[in-house]
Amino acid sequence: MTEPRDDVGTAHAAEDQVPHGVGPWPGGPDAWPDDPRYDRDLLAEGDRRNVVDAYRYWTMAAIVADLDVRRHTFHVAIENWQHDFNIGSIVRTANAFLAAEVHIIGRRRWNRRGAMVTDRYQHVRHHDDIAAFAAWAADAGLPIIAVDNVDGSLPVDRADLPRECVLLFGQEGPGLSPEALAAASGAVEITQYGSTRSMNAGAAAAVVMYEWCRRYATA
Repeated sequence: MTEPRDDVGTAHAAEDQVPHGVGPWPGGPDAWPDDPRYDRDLLAEGDRRNVVDAYRYWTMAAIVADLDVRRHTFHVAIENWQHDFNIGSIVRTANAFLAAEVHIIGRRRWNRRGAMVTDRYQHVRHHDDIAAFAAWAADAGLPIIAVDNVDGSLPVDRADLPRECVLLFGQEGPGLSPEALAAASGAVEITQYGSTRSMNAGAAAAVVMYEWCRRYATA
């Protein structure tokens, strides 16, 4: 059974006329690797997906299985009350930094365009509201770390960021809801030096995930 093809590489190729990824496996079917992780359609047609070279020609299931062995111990949670387009970007960043799971709190539907199909490789869980999410985190034994520049927030580069935790992000503009802040066991912020009060939510998520990886991730 073949899997749905990611459309990112081909879409980009149409834009700039430069093909991305790799073409068919050299040597034809007689040279194909005898390994169940490889997708026969990709071997025959080429792999234009937005994946690292180590996963070229692999099936989506094989990639997810390999990622599952190596996933980090932080989770990412996002409040979803306003259909924020940043959610897709945060999901993509969570995939890049190998988060354990992404949690969408509130509306089940979210704008996947910014995820660039990385949500297919990332475990995504839905919670109806903050109370349900907080109950899940408590059962999992994971402290919730709010990311917002509110009173009491500590600079993330100097804060006690747990190895096992959930990083909770809010919507672009209003930030985290009062209920979300109340559910958190701590709050961190990103030190800024310009005139704006806040930065893009997707950019903020990338900074905080990178800080976690800088402390705990291994090559």
